[in-house]
Amino acid sequence: MQLRASLFAHSHWPSRRKMLGLRHGPACPPRCSMRRREFMGLIGGAAAMWPLGARAQQPARRVYRVGYLASASREQTLRNVRAFEAGLRSLGYRVGENVVIEYRFADGDMGRLAALATEVAGLGVDVIVSGTNATTVAAMKATRTIPIVMANSAEPVSAGLVASLARPGGNVTGFSSEPGDEINGKRLEFLKDTLPNLSRVGILWNPDFVPNQDRLTSLWEAAKTLGLTLVPAEARGPDILEQAFATMESERAQVLVVLSDGVLFNHRGLIGAMAVRNRLPAISAVREYAEAGFLLSYGTDLPDQFRRSATLVDKIFKGTKPGDLPVERPTKYELVINLRTAKALGINMPPTLLTRADVVIE
Repeated sequence: MQLRASLFAHSHWPSRRKMLGLRHGPACPPRCSMRRREFMGLIGGAAAMWPLGARAQQPARRVYRVGYLASASREQTLRNVRAFEAGLRSLGYRVGENVVIEYRFADGDMGRLAALATEVAGLGVDVIVSGTNATTVAAMKATRTIPIVMANSAEPVSAGLVASLARPGGNVTGFSSEPGDEINGKRLEFLKDTLPNLSRVGILWNPDFVPNQDRLTSLWEAAKTLGLTLVPAEARGPDILEQAFATMESERAQVLVVLSDGVLFNHRGLIGAMAVRNRLPAISAVREYAEAGFLLSYGTDLPDQFRRSATLVDKIFKGTKPGDLPVERPTKYELVINLRTAKALGINMPPTLLTRADVVIE
């Protein structure tokens, strides 16, 4: 507007009134027409160049790379995958646009984890998201520099994954999947509410999983308080399950508690079927066990933790060191009841327990 006003001010036209009054003379003398053409050409050329110049001055948008390592298959952990991606979206990330996720699934073959972790670390990712302790250990062996966010760790301090919850140190942070010893006692209480005459509890556990030693100790203490006797049976893999169930049967176990780890989680469908066949109401940590045929599950809302893991990933993207991010505890728990299993076992679930359930499978 200033340039155009300048043209009006310096024109040789008799008056601006005559310039606007078309019936008193030509709209613009020849010389003015030439100036207007030159002026408009100048403005048009500058306008054409502005977007290009603006684009040239803007830096290319950063595309982050995330490695995602899981011991189970994609189908078995789909809820967690979707929750993690949803967490990223809520923070402004778009998969395929400003973030790329390199997924690697061991499909239940724990022996593949080391190679998959090495492969992910070699891709130059900015952070690795791990699920169970086994995947975190594999990632830690693959890299000492790439940040690792564990979305579902059991007793991370005693397992040697971090130095402490408040100050993890190193390149690992994330979430602990258990709030403390009291949750093991809570599972026993739910079983006793279901079977008031309960006295003997079978415990299926993998001795190779380090946190299970602490879990067993807390279960013994809770069982003593509730007047229950524990019948532990070891199971390092599916080939030992028949023997483990035979041990519990011979010891007259009435129910089954499964101490969850990566190995037993991957075979939860088989364990659930064997529990029904042996007439053992079973409980374990997460919803996937109830969906696989267990009577009950009570524990951490895993998708919620995977969703929240995106927040830690975002902080790492923005420069925070993983060792300075405290390991967080769960904030959401869920009780899941499988009524189909209850019917198969001939159990009438107490109404008080049904009203407390977060999810009822019918």
